[in-house]
Amino acid sequence: MDEKVYGWWLPPDVSTHGAKIDQLIATVHWFMLLLFVGWGIFFIYTLIKYRARPGHTAIYAPIAASATKYIEGAVVVVEVFLLFGLSTPVWLAYKNTPPDDAAALHIKIVAEQFAWNFQYPGKDKKFGRTDIALISGDNPLGVDPEDKDGKDDIITVNQLHIPVHTPVVVEVSSKDVIHSFNIPVLRMKQDTIPGQRIPLWFEATQTGHFELACAQLCGLGHYRMRADVLIDSPEDFAKWESENLPPAAEAPAAAAPTETPPAGNTPGPDTRPQDHGPQQPESPALKNEKKK
Repeated sequence: MDEKVYGWWLPPDVSTHGAKIDQLIATVHWFMLLLFVGWGIFFIYTLIKYRARPGHTAIYAPIAASATKYIEGAVVVVEVFLLFGLSTPVWLAYKNTPPDDAAALHIKIVAEQFAWNFQYPGKDKKFGRTDIALISGDNPLGVDPEDKDGKDDIITVNQLHIPVHTPVVVEVSSKDVIHSFNIPVLRMKQDTIPGQRIPLWFEATQTGHFELACAQLCGLGHYRMRADVLIDSPEDFAKWESENLPPAAEAPAAAAPTETPPAGNTPGPDTRPQDHGPQQPESPALKNEKKK
């Protein structure tokens, strides 16, 4: 991964929906800057005007000022506009326009301390059955080895491959504690909660090697809960998928056929003299016994 792509400001946007999110973030920060400068000027003004001086006595009674109330009211109006006029439409536009299931790549993502597990459905586009009782070091997701739908599933750890210009639907969950699925360049962040499967989707607009990181403090090993995000061209993704498909189970070898002789031609017992090899010469005692 090239660390330089992240820069000092927002990370690069390689998603179809990221531009509106960036615009919203910029608008909020400009408003924050305006508030910071305005309240900073007012703070400096009060420090100078109401500083301690000879011949001036502090007044502890509340001051009946109307200008500040109008300013505070205007701030509330702007904040409501930011929430319902800008933020909510961006959120609804993303949530209310999911991709077509038939055209999307589906991936199941299961977080655990401290790794990311990814399950691809394989060529049949069907996920195999999973069972927590089957989870082991060699089977981190507990895929049933007897389920035919799971025999071609691809399981990876800390390596997410996705094709560019293809909608991707992921279903995130967790084995243990709350984690946070976060891919900054795709403008994606979603908590993973044990016992829940939360769907979300995205579409990448350019290839590259980026990073997935957990954005929720999840334990002592939180610092190493990272994964590689590899956005491939469709050809490279198809090649990777074919190279990582599990090997097909070999069918048992068939027994050699037994030839049955035709009816009426069953051979009888072999009456030919048998050659038992060279015979041993008779001993003199055996010859004398025969003469008697």
